Amino acid sequence: MSRVSVPCHVKGTVALQVGDVRTSQGRPGVLVIDVTFPSVAPFELQEIMFKNYYTAFLSIRVRQHTSPHTPAKWVTCLRDYCLMPDPHSEEGAQEYVSLFKHQMLCDMARVLELRLILRQPSPLWLSFTVEELQIYQQGSKSPSMTFPKWLSHPVPCEQPAPLIEGLPDPSRVSSEVQQMWALTEMIRASHTSTRIGRFDVDGCYDLNLLSYT
Repeated sequence: MSRVSVPCHVKGTVALQVGDVRTSQGRPGVLVIDVTFPSVAPFELQEIMFKNYYTAFLSIRVRQHTSPHTPAKWVTCLRDYCLMPDPHSEEGAQEYVSLFKHQMLCDMARVLELRLILRQPSPLWLSFTVEELQIYQQGSKSPSMTFPKWLSHPVPCEQPAPLIEGLPDPSRVSSEVQQMWALTEMIRASHTSTRIGRFDVDGCYDLNLLSYT
């Protein structure tokens, strides 16, 4: 099944302060990011993909279209999803993350708007967010491919053609050729390979033969 990217508008983050805002001890521990889809009709969400940046936990709420006479309502579809196993260490701090609709707590049809709630309880990191946010919906089904009948129903293995009358059996000819080759090798191996000199007779030279040269 194919997927199609959905054009979206990511609004600026809104920080929820933790601690006393009048002192230096106060710091934003929760961020809220709204994502709208101004040029798209209500759609079925297939996947959310992003790059984490030091966000420890993620919750997502979705606003869904119900009916023309009923106002759209917000529903929590993901709650405290862990992006960093230990908020005080680097593990998972800058990983790419994909979330699919089967991981959600509710049906992801007729989506109008998303709200991402980011949480980082550790004081070690000066900032946190999510980057490169991409939203995907389910694409159209690929048309089924039809194959020719001869390709979808292959014929059985063909039988070898009958021998033509008057010609020898190829397998018999091959066997006889191999036997002749083996005999030739045996005869060649039985011949001596020692050269006999022109005037060498029983390991010595004949003076009469040498005098004629």
